[in-house]
Amino acid sequence: MTTGKKRFPADVLRAIRDGNVLGIRAGTQPHRIIGIWAVVVEGRVFVRSWSLKPRSWWRTFLEQPRGIVQAGGRTIAVRAVQTRSERLKDAIDRAYLEKYHTPGSVKYARDLGRARSRATTTELLPVASRGRMSRSEAGRAG
Repeated sequence: MTTGKKRFPADVLRAIRDGNVLGIRAGTQPHRIIGIWAVVVEGRVFVRSWSLKPRSWWRTFLEQPRGIVQAGGRTIAVRAVQTRSERLKDAIDRAYLEKYHTPGSVKYARDLGRARSRATTTELLPVASRGRMSRSEAGRAG
């Protein structure tokens, strides 16, 4: 199915799919990059918030849906889009359980499938820095 949305390069998708942690910075303000869990479903990158703290990356994306990810040795500007599809959310539930299945992580993977975290399901879409972000934003993204 073609959605017309820009996709991540294949090597970056592989790095996200095969890696345990995705580096992410939500918003365009300078602050540290944190590591979160991410899954690839239907060739698309999805993340969920386990913690819904007021200053969480997810809440930042709600207010300012631009940021960056680091994967496969690259830093890529992204746009965050909230996911509404229940079919996709079900597939993402399964993807988290399949990817994060070790004894130490399965509890958190299950929690990410609960209603509270499912409501935070976010797709990350790559965007071109040129013409999309200001020079200062693009500088911070690199």
